[in-house]
Amino acid sequence: MSTPGASAPKQWGVSPPISTALPEPLDNEKTAELVEELKRENNYEPMDETKKRMSTLALLNRVTQEFVREVSRRKRFPPSQIDQFGGKIYPYGSYRLGVFGPGSDIDTLAVAPRHVTREDFFDYFPAILERMAGPGAVTSLTAVPDSFVPIIKLVLNGIEIDLIFASIASLSTIPKDLTLNDNNLLMGLDQPTVRAVTGPRVTDEILSLVPEQKTFRTALRAIKLWAQRRAIYANIVGYPGGVAWAMLVARVCQLYPHAVGATIVDKFFFVISHWDWPTPVMLKDIEQVKNTEQNKAFKVWNPAIYSGDRKNIMPIITPAFPSMCATYNISKSGQKVILRELKRGGEITNKIFSGKARWSDLFKKHTFFTRDHKYYLSVTASSLSADSAKAWAGLVESKVRIFVMQLEGIKDIDLARPFTKGFKRVHKCSDETQIREVQKGSMKYKVDETKTMDSTDPELVTTNGEGATIPSVDSAKPENEQGGFTVYTYTFYIGIDTVAKRLDLVPAFKAFKDICENWAGFNRDIHYLSLASARSWDLPEDLFDQKAGEARPSKPVKKVVKATKPETKPARRSISEVEDAENTGDSVKRQKMMQPTPTPTPAAATA
Repeated sequence: MSTPGASAPKQWGVSPPISTALPEPLDNEKTAELVEELKRENNYEPMDETKKRMSTLALLNRVTQEFVREVSRRKRFPPSQIDQFGGKIYPYGSYRLGVFGPGSDIDTLAVAPRHVTREDFFDYFPAILERMAGPGAVTSLTAVPDSFVPIIKLVLNGIEIDLIFASIASLSTIPKDLTLNDNNLLMGLDQPTVRAVTGPRVTDEILSLVPEQKTFRTALRAIKLWAQRRAIYANIVGYPGGVAWAMLVARVCQLYPHAVGATIVDKFFFVISHWDWPTPVMLKDIEQVKNTEQNKAFKVWNPAIYSGDRKNIMPIITPAFPSMCATYNISKSGQKVILRELKRGGEITNKIFSGKARWSDLFKKHTFFTRDHKYYLSVTASSLSADSAKAWAGLVESKVRIFVMQLEGIKDIDLARPFTKGFKRVHKCSDETQIREVQKGSMKYKVDETKTMDSTDPELVTTNGEGATIPSVDSAKPENEQGGFTVYTYTFYIGIDTVAKRLDLVPAFKAFKDICENWAGFNRDIHYLSLASARSWDLPEDLFDQKAGEARPSKPVKKVVKATKPETKPARRSISEVEDAENTGDSVKRQKMMQPTPTPTPAAATA
């Protein structure tokens, strides 16, 4: 019974809290142990490195202001006004949330007044940055003006930075204390600019909607590390990304407003594993469009109106207007894997609180290649020059989730699980035959150490599947050295669960290939795409970290059974034979050395 006159506990979010209990000594003890484990995992950055980040951001802020002055001078504004226009840098993503670690990049937004355009940003900002930063400070800079979210990717003072831009149409000057939370600032902005300001607006909303930021940060560090280790952290291939995991943790913080970090992690697995999907996870009520005529350009997530929104199976909704689904691209297979990992996580945290397990058990590395699947598909994007291969691979990676959904439509496939990173390999070939072997997945001519490829999209910028951050390559010359040719490949792996011995994958791959080839930058003479399959014991050795004790699975030993006369059945295509069959005959022209034939459709050999 409630006490007369007693006020109800404050409600955070869209529903009352599950518990307002204060921490017990055990909760504080487990939180201290969690923080120590995160430190052992090198999750926190040394203070001197953090100060370096702060000084680098201060430099970017000065560069932004000088950039605005430079553009203003070129547009012949009066000298008395030029210093008044201002300009500002807004960090967002993991840095703004306070959960960055060693080697983390910084997502940043440069904001300028209305007379400074996006074209000005790409034309003048890079040169001003290099001049003001000093010799050697900028070690890499790639401008991608035609991306879905136009961006400059750079390395400044050894720190990777994703820099996007917004010109605020309603502001003639940028005050030093300007925040981006006012919805009126969105008026008159084009869609790329709306997408650009979404990152900082979402980050700020998340921080304002959690009861205790310190608790939220500790719990989010743990959940991010867990999701990365378990290979379920990658928005681009169909898992929750940084913003989605942050919002899930924030929602649990709202439901347990007085809990400490370890308790939030434990309750996270309980709450999210039992969530009634597709009921959306929201940190506050969705803000609807108030003036339809003025705001008709803003699409707010609403499954009652939009059929695409009704297809979201695990919707997590951003709190800043215009609200959108941060997990639009999660597939049925992705949901199965996520729920399975949530169940595992909950079992482990229960043991941690009962003294039967340690936090290090929660953060154990995934077993994607070593144990999880019997069959694997490999999608390989290749080219004969480094730049064209990188651009082509970025495009292919952004479409892998579509291929996964097509695979899910095949009757006998129970699960199609993409790995969260691609693998870059470099090969040296001496002739056309070797090039063709490499393009189909051969490792015989690999020369450099295999490297993993991280997603190219800036964190907390939702692209809604429209595109990815891909540098354009108009032309690329083959790299010929000492009579040999260099082939660059990026391979993306998909684990397959099936009880079928044979599958016809050709239609799904052909549809996927057609989508990739519709990319504006596709060039048949430069880009090549292939599909291959393998059983777990035939996977390449470089996928396994031998120093960490990983080993490729062993081929099962079959019992010898007396052969019987096989029954004649219609031929079907085999999951282990999905590479394109080589045609022979006078009508087939042989491929020229430096002009590969169009990307082939992998036709499986008949059984």
